[in-house]
This record gives sequence, structure tokens and C-alpha cells, in this order.
Amino acid sequence: MATGEPRLSEKQEISIAHSNAWLNVWEGSIRSGKTVGSLLRWMEYVYNAAPGGDLIIVGKTFDTVSRNVFGPLTDPSVMGPAAKLVTYTRGASSASILGRQVEIVTANDAKAEGRLRGLTGAGAYVDELTLIPKEFFKRLVDRQSVEGAKIFATTNPDNPGHWAKKEWLNRADDLGIRSWHFTLDDNPALSAEYVARMKKAFTGLWYRRYILGHWVMSEGAIYEAFDPAIHVVDEVPPITQWLCDSVDYGTVNPFADLLIGLGNDGRIYVVSEYRHDSRAARRQMTDAEYSAARRRWLQGVAQPGTNILGVQPPWTIVDPSAASFIEQLHRDKVSGVMPADNTVLDGIRTIASLFAADRLRVHRSCAGLIDELPGYSWDDEKAEKGEDAPIKLEDHSCDALRYGIRTTEALWRPHIPTLLEVAA
Repeated sequence: MATGEPRLSEKQEISIAHSNAWLNVWEGSIRSGKTVGSLLRWMEYVYNAAPGGDLIIVGKTFDTVSRNVFGPLTDPSVMGPAAKLVTYTRGASSASILGRQVEIVTANDAKAEGRLRGLTGAGAYVDELTLIPKEFFKRLVDRQSVEGAKIFATTNPDNPGHWAKKEWLNRADDLGIRSWHFTLDDNPALSAEYVARMKKAFTGLWYRRYILGHWVMSEGAIYEAFDPAIHVVDEVPPITQWLCDSVDYGTVNPFADLLIGLGNDGRIYVVSEYRHDSRAARRQMTDAEYSAARRRWLQGVAQPGTNILGVQPPWTIVDPSAASFIEQLHRDKVSGVMPADNTVLDGIRTIASLFAADRLRVHRSCAGLIDELPGYSWDDEKAEKGEDAPIKLEDHSCDALRYGIRTTEALWRPHIPTLLEVAA
């Protein structure tokens, strides 16, 4: 290997040398080297073997393509001197790779397959196959009509009933597909200390999938690492930065609002909770009443470590389906109102990692959240169908927690140790 090129493991070298099928898949645990191996093979394909026609890079969003694909492609420490021959502007619909134009196509919803119309595929690179819609991938395969066209894809494991596993990877021999399974030990760039930290950052389902690299069903409790003896506290340290109050809206169902801040000990704290259960109270509240109740609640919260009453968080994160309540907050001149990021699994995984690392704690006064967390469980019926989803029952404060943590991630992540970097 020439000086300046990345150091590769034996499995990476084998996968690069033998990925000559029409579909080649690098699958396995996080940070296992599958992305580097697949991208080096993609670069080699673009330069030496790709026939004339349209070359395509596919990802869920432009942000994920920029981070997961062009981050490594333009990094000399990963790609060596070839990194200088990759030109891409974040959010652009095309790039230049080794002198070839490559189309960037996002696939984040059921309508995405329309973006492939008119393409005459000569090759494609797919980032995170399991996040791509099923029909989009079928259309992508159909579009590789140029003789010799090949697809290269990466993915972390998912539910074993997922279409990518069931319809493609499980039929690899019959369909002429090549795949390689990677674990953390297959990445020579990782130190033993880093690997140990990663293994501590996950628990339960996420450990089995993202550390062991297994395709396993979701089952049992979602937040297996949650321990009231550790994560429920009577005292909250001084808050160095308020993150948000976060609302799961309900009229018939309970309304839950959590106040979340970053403590001076490097942990995130759920400091206080407002909750109204219309069934228990036998009284429904209007949007205006909820807005007024929220204001009174925040005015009465004591700032930890002080005698000061009243908190005005910079952001109010609201259930994105609660359009009428969002409008009411705007009318009441509440600043920083934002619809929540409702990517369920990403939010759950992040919170699970925070609990596992003891970087998220809850004040004992937050009774609704504390009651819900132990029983927050995976839906067995949906798991049988290949879907990962929580049971939609007694989850209102849990949803509010997910909204707040996920949506404010850019605020708290710089202050949380690198133990959690893989939870992004």
C-alpha cells in the first residue's frame, strides 16, 4: 500500500477485491470499517470500471450523504491522495468524483422513487440501505440498465424481518449478491480504549445490533439501562444551560411538558414536569388554557442551587402534530417554539445511550415520566412484521423526553463525552 493511503484490515481488503457482484453489501456493527471499505471500492469502480451512464449516490437526506459519504471521501486520512479529486458542495444534487459526474439522490419518503426517473444507471452507492424505502430500492435496481453496472451498499443491522434482510440478503446466493459482515474488531483505525467505550455506550437491542452486528428483533423494555436508583435524583446540580421545555400534546390523552437542562456535572437533567390527564381530572383543557398553565408552571420552577423562581427556556419543543397548540403559543408570544424532530428510533437510541452512560437523570418530582419509563416497551406484533416501534400506551412523557432530547441535540452534544458520539 502506498504511503498516505489508509491502513486496511484483512476483511476490508477482501471485500474490496471480491465485490464484483451486481449488488455488494457491507453490513455489521457501527464503526466497524464497512464504510471505508465500501467507499474505497466505490472510488476504484468509478475510476477503473464504471461504464458510461449515470452514476448515483443514494442516502436518506442530503445531510446524511454529506456526513456519511462525502465526509470520508474528501478526507485525505481516509482516502489518501484521491480525496483531492472529489468535489462536492453540501446539499448539491451532483458531485465530481475522479472526473466523473455523480448524481446525488435522496430517499427519505415513499415518493422518493420518482427522483430516479430518467436515469440510466451505470452504478450506485447506497448509504444505510435499511433506511431507504423498499420501493425506491427496487426502482434503483431496475434503473441499473447499463451492462456491467454495479451497486455498492452499507447498512447497520435492523429487524430480521426488514425487507432488506428478508428479500435481498437472505437470498444472496440465489440472486447473485455478495455481502460481508463487519464488527468493531475489523476496523484497524480503532484503539482498544475506543472499542471499550463503544461497548459501554449501548445496551440491550442496540448492543446486539450495533456492537455485535446481529439482525435481531426488538423485544421487552426499550430503556433497559434505566435504573431508578441511579437515574432518579432528589437534587439537581446548578444548570449551566437550559435546553428546552418539551411538549407531548393531548386533549383526551395526557398532556406532558418536561423542562430539560444541562447540569454542571456534564449530565442532562429533566428538572420538572407539568402534566394534565383529562380523564383523571374529568376536565379537558383548551389550547389557551394549556398555554397559560405552561407559563404558570415555568414561573414557579426553582432554578437548581438558587432561591430564584422562574425559568424561561430558549426553546419550546412541541409534538409536530399539535399545530393548533403551536399556533396558540405563537399568539401568546412564546419565543423559540419549534416542532419536534420525530424520528422515533434515532431518538430512542440516543436516550438509551444516555441512560447507559449515566448522562441523563430525572428529578423525583417528574412522576409521570418516572412511572412511564420502566414500562415503555417494544410492540411485539409490529416486531413480527419487521418493524421496530414502541407500544403506543402510557408513553406521553416518554414522547416528550424523546422530542426534547433529540431536537436539542446540537446544543447538548458538545458538552457530553465522546462516549456518546455513535448515538448520533
